[in-house]
Amino acid sequence: QVQLVESGGGLVQAGGSLRLSCVASGRTVSNYGMAWFRQAPGKEREFVGAIRWTGGTYYADSVKGRFTISRDNAKNTVYLQMNNLKPDDTAVYYCAARESKEVVTTTTLYDYWGQGTQVTVSS
Repeated sequence: QVQLVESGGGLVQAGGSLRLSCVASGRTVSNYGMAWFRQAPGKEREFVGAIRWTGGTYYADSVKGRFTISRDNAKNTVYLQMNNLKPDDTAVYYCAARESKEVVTTTTLYDYWGQGTQVTVSS
């Protein structure tokens, strides 16, 4: 079993930045596909971005150029750097892990989830 704990959320003004962290425990996730999703009130959970075990990344069009995912395998941690935040980025952000070296955008194909961290962007 893998446990994921996100942190780093908060309230920020539009144009600001936040860095989210996702710390994994229970197993090393260095060979896992890791992803970030988000869910705004009244909306479905949506894919934000993902990172392969090789370090290759993939992003949703809505965040491309503003968000960056990275991983530190020595710390069993994945990060989401969010710059130039917009009010539409307001959501609960979730970290997810998949027992595969590949990444996908579908929520149901991820095996482990964190509890989420709230990000609120004011205008």
